[in-house]
Amino acid sequence: MPAPLLLDLSHTSHTQARTGIQRVARSLYAALSSRAVAITHDPHRAMWRLLEAWEFANLNSTAPAAKRGARWPLSARLRGHLRQLVASRASAAAPAGLEARLAAFSRSCNGLLVPELFSPAVAGALPALFAKTRGARVAVFHDAIALKFPELTPSKTVARFPAYLRELLAFDGIAAVSDDSRDALRDYWRWLGVTDTPVLETIPLGIDTHAGAARGENHPALPASPATGARSAGPVVLSVGSIEGRKNHLALLEACEALWAGGHTFTLHLVGMAQPQTAAAALARIEALRAAGRPLRYDGPVDEAALEAAYAGCTFMVYPSMIEGFGLPVLESVAHGRPCICSARGALGESARGGGCVALPSVDAASLATAMAQLLGSPTELAALTAAARARHLRTWSDYADDLCQWVATVPRRASPKPLL
Repeated sequence: MPAPLLLDLSHTSHTQARTGIQRVARSLYAALSSRAVAITHDPHRAMWRLLEAWEFANLNSTAPAAKRGARWPLSARLRGHLRQLVASRASAAAPAGLEARLAAFSRSCNGLLVPELFSPAVAGALPALFAKTRGARVAVFHDAIALKFPELTPSKTVARFPAYLRELLAFDGIAAVSDDSRDALRDYWRWLGVTDTPVLETIPLGIDTHAGAARGENHPALPASPATGARSAGPVVLSVGSIEGRKNHLALLEACEALWAGGHTFTLHLVGMAQPQTAAAALARIEALRAAGRPLRYDGPVDEAALEAAYAGCTFMVYPSMIEGFGLPVLESVAHGRPCICSARGALGESARGGGCVALPSVDAASLATAMAQLLGSPTELAALTAAARARHLRTWSDYADDLCQWVATVPRRASPKPLL
């Protein structure tokens, strides 16, 4: 068996959030299995180390979380400060425990993989890890949304992003999750005038495999309501995704209101965590529609079982987002044999091309309403899209992990890049 990769999970191992990047990091960790050694930068001990039991528990948790932020329990913070105090008083303190074991792994590993959008603190600690690591140092690049839609992105992310894109230049290779993301990063570096760049490759993400049975002959009919006990009147239209500006829920809600006012009967089922800075308008509209008696259900963040039930119980899905680095919910919907209405632009268009989707040139309210009305009113078209969704061959997380490992092994290690002015 080849030597394992070091896998940096500094954020995901300290949060129970399961939005896009955390979902990728967790799924990749599970798919890599023994081919990866999970590590974290511990700011309280000022070192890189292997994960502890409570961090593995976070990785394996399926419980929903209301916040994306990292959480360090008081006990971990106190142990870290105590360790620093003891080390500062020792004249030549040798690494011990998890730190020493990581040092041994670093000397024998086959490379470093960073699947997260890392923080400034982690970025500052990466040179020390790079120096200890054998093999290629590779980062996963998810999207350039903060550059393209700063007005719809949290201000802290917008402020952080230019530095992050420069920090990526220190890696040997960058695995972009879509051609659209790859091209955005390449073009930004060209705009900076940088010529000494990492190897840049597109390696598309995978999806969970346990939804595969939903595409087979044992599930020929689509349920008309969520598999949660109470039945809804008519079809169920699902939308999975965090409630935030760029996800375009206001347009979806306007489209649904127009359809309800026009006599269409269906339930809108929303699932996803609300982003505090950009979700206010959509949340207010949700409450207003519910108060008016519209058939709208908003669950917020849910666990894996509830998410599976939501996909299994819908008639079709609408993913109204204007821009994504990949758009996992589109393919997750298809994996469950449920058609998906989404944008035809960028990475979303890449995911929609294989069939089972209605890809729209624009995801404004009128376009969404027209597409939804067509599926609600045409059983024949809905059945055809359902068959196309079930017929698609979709990449799994195992495929993604295999492709990443094979590619990392081919990436040459670079000399240290020159600092940017």
